[in-house]
Amino acid sequence: MNAESIKRDWRSRGYNFGTFQDPPNRVWADFVHKTDELVMLAEGEIEIEIEGKAKRPKVGEEIFIPANAQHTVRNI
Repeated sequence: MNAESIKRDWRSRGYNFGTFQDPPNRVWADFVHKTDELVMLAEGEIEIEIEGKAKRPKVGEEIFIPANAQHTVRNI
């Protein structure tokens, strides 16, 4: 994965880009944002639950979270 390439792509589509690393077993529960959100796993395993539907993206897979959708992210 090339962070600069992803950053350019996301910015061209109107999204911000940033990186962060969560500790094992970290859970971000029941979040709702007023804007659309993109998430991409750089390494490890996560589960993203959007409106009750769970996904386990592969490294490099982009996940779209629509505005106002309740979602939870679990660092597995």
